[in-house]
Amino acid sequence: MMAPRRCDLCDGGGAALTQRKKTSPAAKVFGAQSRMMRERLGWTMKDLEKRVPYTESMIAKVERGERVPKPPYVVAVDEALAAQGLLMEAAKLLWEDGPPAWTQEYRELQAVALALHVYSTHFLHGLLQTESYARAVLHSVRPSLDEEEIEVAVQTRLATQQLLHRKPAPRLAFVLEEAVLRKMIGGTEVWEDQLRHLLNCAGLHNLQLQVMPNSRETNAGIEGPFVLLETREHQTIGYVEGQEGSYFLPDPEDVSVLNHRYGTIQSQALDPEASVAFIKRMLAGDQ
Repeated sequence: MMAPRRCDLCDGGGAALTQRKKTSPAAKVFGAQSRMMRERLGWTMKDLEKRVPYTESMIAKVERGERVPKPPYVVAVDEALAAQGLLMEAAKLLWEDGPPAWTQEYRELQAVALALHVYSTHFLHGLLQTESYARAVLHSVRPSLDEEEIEVAVQTRLATQQLLHRKPAPRLAFVLEEAVLRKMIGGTEVWEDQLRHLLNCAGLHNLQLQVMPNSRETNAGIEGPFVLLETREHQTIGYVEGQEGSYFLPDPEDVSVLNHRYGTIQSQALDPEASVAFIKRMLAGDQ
């Protein structure tokens, strides 16, 4: 993942997703190791199911190498099987090669998407960023990017924003945590310009913008940011970016969970009109 250099903040927005469904050698090796450790304990998959928050079906897919597990799965199974971190080490190979290609594939899919539903918790999605905000975000990355890398990434980001005005217009929905709006990334001037840009975006007929206030006592998005993308073939997939990379969630079970979660997040957030009023009060210093 370190060569060539890549930063997920540079991306976020094609090739057929079915190409990514091919079983990877690393997934097969991880599945075999997991199965061997389970069988050494004399456990069936049903026995393991009783000790982790995952179904027997999910365990079977992972052990056959048909499903790349996410970090929470690996941690739970490693602990249940008393693997002492061996499975967590083995899992690093699963995520080492995939993310850069997946990020490029995501950008290609986003460019022709019918709809996007975005939940942001740390910084604004690239489609909503001003040039100055994008540059400030990239200057925050550690280890640091050099100026040439930052400039390329900024221009790539701005190019993706053609989607906002594409015809036929995509359906776009964004829910932003209040904390995202309060981070003065780049300083006061950049921050204020970014808030004004958000208000302009909220005025687009095909874009819905909502704010999740800090005052909410319950928040269905507690597990972090994600994107739901509807492809030209009317297939909905999930996409997640994190500290160590990014990945698709094409499995219908995962998509169903994310759809339910996003609907709840939207119902908990301020409605679009109240969200616009909230941002205006922030700009005026009254919020």
